[in-house]
Amino acid sequence: MQRAGLLLGSWTQAWKSVRMASSGVTRRNPLSNKVALVTASTDGIGFAIARRLAEDGAHVVVSSRKQENVDRAVATLQGEGLSVTGIVCHVGKPEDRERLVTTAVKLHQGIDILVSNAAVNPFFGNILDTTEEVWDKVLSINVKATAMLIKAVVPEMEKRGGGSVVIVSSIGAFTPFPVRS
Repeated sequence: MQRAGLLLGSWTQAWKSVRMASSGVTRRNPLSNKVALVTASTDGIGFAIARRLAEDGAHVVVSSRKQENVDRAVATLQGEGLSVTGIVCHVGKPEDRERLVTTAVKLHQGIDILVSNAAVNPFFGNILDTTEEVWDKVLSINVKATAMLIKAVVPEMEKRGGGSVVIVSSIGAFTPFPVRS
């Protein structure tokens, strides 16, 4: 019982630290002079991540498959006084991934953070009914594109002394859906 109390106590302390850091109580602009790339960041959780990184002082490069989405997100975030640029990037296209990385390096002299948020889930139903084409799309976007982006940004991060990669995933990785027949 004493061990459970110690674990709970350390967890509570860790949570307080995270809450303080995320609320900006401990320090201002902790990401000042950092450059962050966030894929699929013009709406939803990607947009919220981009906003938070920029609020913490990073220059953020947002991206999406559609120019109008990029323009809207950039205008909104810049309207809040945040340092943001944007570019069209379909992560499934090698030329788009290359342009994303090249543009960030050209505009901001490097990359410190990659948040890989882009993903697809084109099929709902019995996993045994999933076609090979669906598997190809899921693996290409959710796995291969992320790996190729990491491969492209790590050399740029190393030039700046290191960096961080965050891969956004589904809760399904922890709580899988049952196979239905």
